[in-house]
Amino acid sequence: MRVAVETTVGRFVLELETAKAPITARNFLRYVDAKRLDGIVFYRTVKVADHFGFVQFGVQNAPARLFPPIKHEPTSQTGVKHVDGAISVPRLAPGTGRGEFTISVGDQPSFDADPARPGDNLGYAAFGRVVEGMDVVLKIFDARTSLTKTLQGSFKGEVPEAPVKVLTARRL
Repeated sequence: MRVAVETTVGRFVLELETAKAPITARNFLRYVDAKRLDGIVFYRTVKVADHFGFVQFGVQNAPARLFPPIKHEPTSQTGVKHVDGAISVPRLAPGTGRGEFTISVGDQPSFDADPARPGDNLGYAAFGRVVEGMDVVLKIFDARTSLTKTLQGSFKGEVPEAPVKVLTARRL
């Protein structure tokens, strides 16, 4: 299943792993089909190194746009890894993922489940990847971030000066 995301800086296409990560992919498609991603922004950019980090977008917990949280599908269960261009659902604890999404820039194995790590060690739930328009994702990633802006006191140094807007997200 493919989804085209039109942004103010261009278009990218996601290939969703509906068979391997059915719960997480179906969750994303609910947001797409209900047009709840239309008008949202890429509100966070984490730049660990040149072309290594991630961008984050989503409904930012806006009550009118949120669907209920979903069951967590760890990468150890799905086999869908955080490779360059992977899309995943971040979460606080397993089962809290909703309408926020990250796209990896560079391989991010630290987001994958790892039973050898302490804590809940279940990682984020990857459910697809960018198959067209990674250059657009890189434009979003490379845009200037503010040294002082935060979002409700969080993400200092990671908030874009001029957030990129999602115009539409539609199934292809």
